[in-house]
Amino acid sequence: MKNITIAVDAMGGDHGLKVVIPACVRAARNNPDLKLLLVGEQNQVNTHLKKFGITNNSQFSVVHASEIVEMDELPSHAMRNKKDSSMRVAINLVKEGRAQACVSAGNTGALMATARFVLKTLPGIDRPAIIAELPTMHGKTRVIDLGANVDSCAEHLFQFAVMGSALIQAVDKKAMPKIALLNIGVEEIKGNDQVKRTAHMLAECNLMNYVGYVEGDQFYSGDVDLVVCDGFVGNVALKASEGLAKLMLAVLKESFTKNWLSKLAGLVALPALGHLKSVWIRRGIMVPACLA
Repeated sequence: MKNITIAVDAMGGDHGLKVVIPACVRAARNNPDLKLLLVGEQNQVNTHLKKFGITNNSQFSVVHASEIVEMDELPSHAMRNKKDSSMRVAINLVKEGRAQACVSAGNTGALMATARFVLKTLPGIDRPAIIAELPTMHGKTRVIDLGANVDSCAEHLFQFAVMGSALIQAVDKKAMPKIALLNIGVEEIKGNDQVKRTAHMLAECNLMNYVGYVEGDQFYSGDVDLVVCDGFVGNVALKASEGLAKLMLAVLKESFTKNWLSKLAGLVALPALGHLKSVWIRRGIMVPACLA
């Protein structure tokens, strides 16, 4: 990483500064060439930076913004009435060329709408989409869209594939990433008209490596580089995965604390759990409290 400047919505998210500032400090320490423009109420941002001993550091600059977009606020209201919000100001910094990217943990709808209004989209792309990286048994798979668009036509799904493929080519240096469509089955006859039309469009495009349909249980197989779906389906699938992970961890914790024998078994299993923790860290998975 060389000379990258990122604008950060310091006030956004469920926990705001309490989470954003520690994350920014960690990112800066791991990347000495990274510069962060922290956007938010100046006094509050500086107060949190001082907790980490940061008072005069070339990696950090504070840009004042007097307003905050609430997590339950309507995107249209935020765009009309909060032009000095930390989110809006951070996005404006990208438009002005002062930052190469913007990061926000805030209101997703407001972020998508504001970014689209201020920065516009690339030619041939109608809507932005949310993409995320999922750990798998064999590396990682990215999924797009995860909630930015709850209803997408075939043309939009095709555009999501274009954006996702371009990102993987740039970040992972893969010339022709494997792209799949999320469907209720892998057979060609399965799916609604929207999915079938998208499949036809992708199959006809020789600039992308479309490999067919995948089902939800293949998210974590690592067989493809990109899974494409509409935001409604993608968000439900992601939240279901999160819920399953929480259930498994709760069962694991209960199993090892039920009685003295299970506690003894837990002690015996410590080396295996330690290995599991190290694997999760390498693959970018959040380590639960019971393994930390």
